[in-house]
Amino acid sequence: MSQDSKVKTTESSTPAPSKARKTLPVLDPSGDYYYWWLNTMVFPVMYNLIIIVCRACFPDLQHSYLVAWLVLDYTSDLLYLLDIVVRFHTGFLEQGILVVDKGRISSQYVRTWSFCLDLASLVPTDVAYVRLGPHTPTLRLNRFLRVPRLFEAFDRTETRTAYPNVFRITKLMLYIFVVIHWNSCLYFALSRYLGFGRDAWVYPDPAQPGFERLRRQYLYSFYFSTLILTTVGDTPLPEREEEYLFMVGDFLLAVMGFATIMGSMSSVIYNMNTADAAFYPDHALVKKYMKQQHVNRRLERRVIDWYQHLQINKKMTNEVAILQHLPERLRAEVAVSVHLSTLSRVQIFQNCEASLLEELVLKLQPQTYSPGEYVCRKGDIGREMYIIREGQLAVVADDGVTQYAVLGAGLYFGEISIINIKGNMSGNRRTANIKSLGYSDLFCLSKEDLREVLSEYPQAQVVMEEKGREILLKMNKLDVNAEAAEIALQEATESRLRGLDQQLDDLQTKFARLLAELESSALKIAYRIERLEWQTREWPMPEELAEADDEDESGVGTSKGEEGRAGQEGLPGPE
Repeated sequence: MSQDSKVKTTESSTPAPSKARKTLPVLDPSGDYYYWWLNTMVFPVMYNLIIIVCRACFPDLQHSYLVAWLVLDYTSDLLYLLDIVVRFHTGFLEQGILVVDKGRISSQYVRTWSFCLDLASLVPTDVAYVRLGPHTPTLRLNRFLRVPRLFEAFDRTETRTAYPNVFRITKLMLYIFVVIHWNSCLYFALSRYLGFGRDAWVYPDPAQPGFERLRRQYLYSFYFSTLILTTVGDTPLPEREEEYLFMVGDFLLAVMGFATIMGSMSSVIYNMNTADAAFYPDHALVKKYMKQQHVNRRLERRVIDWYQHLQINKKMTNEVAILQHLPERLRAEVAVSVHLSTLSRVQIFQNCEASLLEELVLKLQPQTYSPGEYVCRKGDIGREMYIIREGQLAVVADDGVTQYAVLGAGLYFGEISIINIKGNMSGNRRTANIKSLGYSDLFCLSKEDLREVLSEYPQAQVVMEEKGREILLKMNKLDVNAEAAEIALQEATESRLRGLDQQLDDLQTKFARLLAELESSALKIAYRIERLEWQTREWPMPEELAEADDEDESGVGTSKGEEGRAGQEGLPGPE
């Protein structure tokens, strides 16, 4: 068989690749899709939480709408089943990274307590309908085990909504309704167990006109439970032990509920006050200070009106403190999205680097001026520039009445005074009086903040100085000669500095040489001293010299004595 035929046989025997099956994507637990699915799960959970107990305690409700209840029951079961599928496709974070491996997701979900509850909530207890009949909704009580999904949905909504305090109050009212609803159902079931109309405490006999209707039964039970749980009173006294136990349990529940309601409302009010204190300055302290210092009524009225304007129009003056807990990069993005369009209108900031504008946006300080208040006066030292966000300001004469021009939203002034431009004839002094005609919202950028930012962007500083110089030339407020003289002075100063730097380098070189010579001389002297020490070690010590002299003297005396004795005896003396 040829090689081509082998290839064909192999190709024909190889099965064609099947089409890739589409699988459900992995959901981000902090994403929008997962959030909306949680909101969808609120409906089946609330349905089972409210309707099942009502059907179990009010038989007429169960018998009248059996088909509708069966359809709703199995629709909620289908959503419960889909919720388990969603949980198997919901990622989780590991070291800050979303895990999208479905095998790991399934393994993680199966090992959680939520999986056990989800499975228990779907146990087909409805099979007992075959023996007990379809009018026993208590068989579906295991559906309550999915309540944690309801709490999770509420928590997510509370963090996402723009009105969290309103949502907290609404959630609290829903919990109160569910508790009263359950209590009213149990009251009606207890009345049926004890016998309708047996005493004044239980539900009246349905044989009486008007009390046989289902709506009347539920409303009466709900009203009775509301009276008990709100401790209003005005309820018939219990006569049987079961009634006493029911009342005691309700009173205990009412005490706990009252404490919960008071705590929740206190928390909501505290959060609202804290938010107001964070967004708007506290005027009570200022009012107290003005009272103690006996500030005149007119000025005090202006201060109060300023605070009132901030509160009514929801204007903030402490954005930096509000955003201080955000990461620096995220805080910059928020500030850019809010204020970058305003800053980019300023001519000297146009065509600047995006990173420079982001740094400057974080330095903007919002300020609000009252009607008739001066933003700056002629001759004042200019330490900041202003960008008009909203309102109108007038350039007025010294009398404060004559208006030369009106500045509106998007305009700016004072930008030249915060840039050190050589030859600026006005220096850093204000050249005009600017007064607010109404309430005006401005952005303030100080010279120190601009200098701090430009220190990291020297090229942008050069560009801004060139733009400022062009503006001064158009305004005929740039002294070219003074600029040239200042530039020449600066160049001369830089030349002298370079000369001083060179001289300093020379001195440092000479000093280094002297240090090297000194170190060399010190080494030589240390070496010579060490040699002398070794030489002196070979010399005899003074004590040894003295002993040697004594031995020499004693040796000489002995020899002389021996010679004398030898002469007397006629013997030869020692040689």
